[in-house]
Amino acid sequence: MAERLLEVDGVSKEYRPGQIGGGTLHGDLTTWFARIRGKEDPNSKLGVDTVNVKTGKFLALNDVSFNVDRGDALGVIGLNGAGKSTLLKLISQITAPTSGEIRIRGRVASLLEIGTGFHHELTGRDNIYLNGAILGMNRAEVRSKIKEIIEFSEIEQFIDTPVKRYSSGMYVKLAFAVAAHLAPDILICDEVLAVGDLAFQQKCLNKMSDVARDGRAVLYVSHNMRTVSQLCNRGIYLEKGALKYDGSVEHSIELYGGSGLRNTDRDLDHMDRPLKRGDTMRMLRMVIHDCPNLEYQMDTHMDFTLTSVANVSDPHLRVRIMLYSSMAAPIAMTQTEPFEVTVGETFTRKIRMPLDGIAPGEYGMKISLISATPQGLSCYYDTILDVGHFVIVDDPAITSGFVWQERLWGNMRLKPLEML
Repeated sequence: MAERLLEVDGVSKEYRPGQIGGGTLHGDLTTWFARIRGKEDPNSKLGVDTVNVKTGKFLALNDVSFNVDRGDALGVIGLNGAGKSTLLKLISQITAPTSGEIRIRGRVASLLEIGTGFHHELTGRDNIYLNGAILGMNRAEVRSKIKEIIEFSEIEQFIDTPVKRYSSGMYVKLAFAVAAHLAPDILICDEVLAVGDLAFQQKCLNKMSDVARDGRAVLYVSHNMRTVSQLCNRGIYLEKGALKYDGSVEHSIELYGGSGLRNTDRDLDHMDRPLKRGDTMRMLRMVIHDCPNLEYQMDTHMDFTLTSVANVSDPHLRVRIMLYSSMAAPIAMTQTEPFEVTVGETFTRKIRMPLDGIAPGEYGMKISLISATPQGLSCYYDTILDVGHFVIVDDPAITSGFVWQERLWGNMRLKPLEML
C-alpha cells in the first residue's frame, strides 16, 4: 500500500469580504445598509450563492476531505470560484483553515502565483538558494541541483540578473524549475503554466509526470482539460467550495464540462454569470428545436430560439457562441449578423447554427450577447459559460469507416483531400 503524504480532513475556509473597508464612505455605507436589510452587498464582486447576506461571511471551502498518496497525480477541477486556489493555499500553509485539519508528511513545493516565494531584489541564482532554504535544504543540497535547475529553466544568460527585471514567462520558467527539482514530496501547481510557451508547458507536464512516477505526488489545477487528462491519474471536482466527486480524472472532467446539460428548454435567467454588468442585457430562455436528445448527424445544423431582455438600446447587437470539446478546449466560434434592439424590449430570435466540419464527439456551448461595431469595438453584455451540451454522431459513410480519435486528430473534420 502506497504511503500517505496528505490528508485533508473536514476542511472549511471562511472569509469576511469587505471588513477592511470599501475605499469610500459612500461604498461602506451602502454595504452596511444592504447587510442590515438582509440584501446582497451591491459593492461585492461575489455572487449571492457564496456570501451569507445576513452575516457577510463568504465560505470559500465547505467540509472538504480527501487523501493523496505517493505516486498520485491529482487534478483539482472546478469552475472559477469553486475553491481550487484556496484549497492549494491551505495545503501550502500560506493561510490556515477555519475548521478541519490538514496533515502533511514531507516537503511541499508550491507554484501558485507568478513571483510567489521570490525576492525581487535578488538574482535568479540567489532565489534558487532562498527557495531551497525555505524547503529545509542546506546549501550543499541546493548546489548539487543548481546546474540542472538552470538548464531546465532555459534562462542561463539571465540567472545572475535580479528577478525584478524578468518577464512573466521567465518568472514561471525559473519558478517551476526550482519547485520541481528541489526534491519535494508534494508538488503543487496552480494555473501559472498558462503564461509559458507551449513547448515549455509540455516540458513541465513531462517533468510533473516524472515526479509522480518517482513516488512523489502532484496536485495540479488547470482549466485546460487536455493537460489535466494527460498528466493526472485521479481527479477531484469542486463546486462552490464543496467536494462533489473524488475518483477517475475522466469523470471529473465530464462533471466540469457539465455532461448532464442535455436539456432542450433552458431557463437562462437563473443560471450563473461570470460577470455582472448591471443587467443591461440579459438572456432569459433558450429552446432547442427538433432534436430532443441533442444528438446530431454530421454536417447538419442546430436550430434554437433565444429570448432576452434589453435595458439599453443597441443597433449592433449579436449573439455569439463558442464551442468547446469534451476536454473543455475551445474549438470554434460563430455569431449572428448585427441586429437592433431598443430599451425595454423583450426580444426573441430564432437562430440556426451550422455544424459542418465538426468531428464526432460531445461538445459544450458558451453563449454571449455582445455589441460589435463596424470599427471592431466589442462589449460583452451577458455571458453564460456552459449553456448546454450536444453530441455529433459518427457517420461511417462520411468518415470512411474510421472511428474518430479526438485526442489524435482534434475536433474539426476537414473535407476529403482531392487528387489533382
